Amino acid sequence: MASMPTPPSPHHFCTPRALLRGAAITATVNLCIALALWQSGHGAFDVQLVYAQSIGMSIWALVNGGAVWLARPQDRGGFPRGWRAVLLVSGAIGLGLLLGIQIGDWYTGHSSWAMGSKDPAMAGWVLLMSMGVGLAMTLYFYLQGRGNYLQSELERTQRQAAEAQLALLQSQLEPHMLFNTLANLRALIGLDADKAQAMLDHLIAYLRATLSASRNATGLHPLSTEFDRLADYLALMSVRMGPRLRTTLDLPEALREVPVPPLLLQPLVENAIRHGLEPQVAGGQVTVSARLDGPWLTLTVRDTGVGLAPGNPPHGFGLTQVRERLLTQYGLQGQLKLEANFPNGTCATATFPITIT
Repeated sequence: MASMPTPPSPHHFCTPRALLRGAAITATVNLCIALALWQSGHGAFDVQLVYAQSIGMSIWALVNGGAVWLARPQDRGGFPRGWRAVLLVSGAIGLGLLLGIQIGDWYTGHSSWAMGSKDPAMAGWVLLMSMGVGLAMTLYFYLQGRGNYLQSELERTQRQAAEAQLALLQSQLEPHMLFNTLANLRALIGLDADKAQAMLDHLIAYLRATLSASRNATGLHPLSTEFDRLADYLALMSVRMGPRLRTTLDLPEALREVPVPPLLLQPLVENAIRHGLEPQVAGGQVTVSARLDGPWLTLTVRDTGVGLAPGNPPHGFGLTQVRERLLTQYGLQGQLKLEANFPNGTCATATFPITIT
């Protein structure tokens, strides 16, 4: 059954990679602050480093954790809005400053509060530094979350557009196949009523299987389903062509569950029969195969028909649709190639990347 896509987590900055990057940036800023204070003669480097890192990392942790607690699902990017943002920033700076000073005092064994009363300028500088660090980290987290949210929305929109395009292409291909089959059936009625009856029975079975097939939200189905529908189509063609049509379907067991877009193979086989085999009095062979080459799946349709016209490769409706389906689903990685088959006929090859779980 089709399943609804899971919305992305709103807290994009809480992934392990984002946390590590944020911690590294914060620690680097704290180091720069410690160096500046040390160079300006405000105390030993190790003392300034402990205070800077304690205050800065405390504010970083509080901003990070508080954003997860205060943010709501409607807050795009995962950062709180309105009064919750004010509460987060002011609370993280205040509590981070207190916690960082306590850690620094524990390291030095002296009270910063007593030292602050003797040196108000130094106390004001520490407070201003803490506010600047807190506001900078808040802006960083906000922009990071906002950027990740916009990126995920763009990817989701692109997926939806691709799925809609695939559905449109499939809706165009299915009537095309049906009209061609009905035209063949109409021609056969006047020539052989019994074969026409058998062909009609196959057509009914084919349509029943097609209409009952469930279509999921991704527009993909197992490769075995693609081969099954192709076998039904070839049964229809075999009634009309009789012994003039010989077929081989080669699907390795390991590839049966590989997801592929529907109706990739049928237009290629239809093209091979219509333009390759039917013009020949003796008919010929159609071979459909699938193989895996690393992450690439290759679907091949070979025929022993009349072959490609020199300097005039075919550009039929079915081939155009297959190319567009590959482009929509796989981008430039999906390719369709037509070339001469040895010793005669045509070989159509569709290649695209897959992931086997």
